[in-house]
Amino acid sequence: MVDVDSPPAFSSLPEPLIGAMRELARTKRLLVALDFDGTLAPEVDEPEQARATPEARKAVLRLLEMPNTRVALVSGRAIGSLEQVADLPDHALLIGSHGIELRLDTPDVRLNLSSDELERRGELNRVLTDVVEDLDEVWIESKPAGFALHTRLATAEDSRIAHLVARRETSAEFDDLTVREGKNVLEFSVRSTTKGEAIEHLREYTGATAVFFAGDDVTDEDAFAALEPDDLGLKSGEGATLANYRVPGPKDVARALALLADLREGDVHEQ
Repeated sequence: MVDVDSPPAFSSLPEPLIGAMRELARTKRLLVALDFDGTLAPEVDEPEQARATPEARKAVLRLLEMPNTRVALVSGRAIGSLEQVADLPDHALLIGSHGIELRLDTPDVRLNLSSDELERRGELNRVLTDVVEDLDEVWIESKPAGFALHTRLATAEDSRIAHLVARRETSAEFDDLTVREGKNVLEFSVRSTTKGEAIEHLREYTGATAVFFAGDDVTDEDAFAALEPDDLGLKSGEGATLANYRVPGPKDVARALALLADLREGDVHEQ
């Protein structure tokens, strides 16, 4: 067992966070739920090139093998994309498209769109394709229940135009479209669900007595809002947040996960 009373690798973590994680590690059944981009993996210009930092991946793999501990990725990515970039063992739980897609303890992905939802998705594709047609470095990512409009590589002016026109045109065509704004991305979905609902579902599914959730973006705030008093929320990066604690970015998220794995290696969680 690692001596966590003198962990030089974790010296950059806030002392209150270390103390809170000591308490969390003692819970009987722990759910570790994690956003991917900006949390485990640094932000990149090409989404399919994103990978968790080696330190984060090592910590996640350790946690996956611990008794009474479940690990889930809760992402805005479609499941197929999340599987590719995360490359985790099959017993990792995956939640994609902000909770619309679920891959739990079977290889099957749960998602059923009605004929009406499929029709509206097709119309949404037409509208967004028209929006981006004349804009450089603005592109559309297909998702199971909608589309994401990416502007990371676009100029500030083209990004502003894309967001403005996309919101205007979709609001004119649809009454009940779900729109989420993230970092250099605007997402449109014909079905409404949130990462908060995903956390609630995972808590019930795993029988967790406490939850650790780490995220970095606006859409992760729904997950932070769903946490309970015995849970712990960790914000990666800047911005207003409901999380209990904050670290600068993925490097320190990895340190926090490594510390949690060290603490969890004891026998306190098996009592």
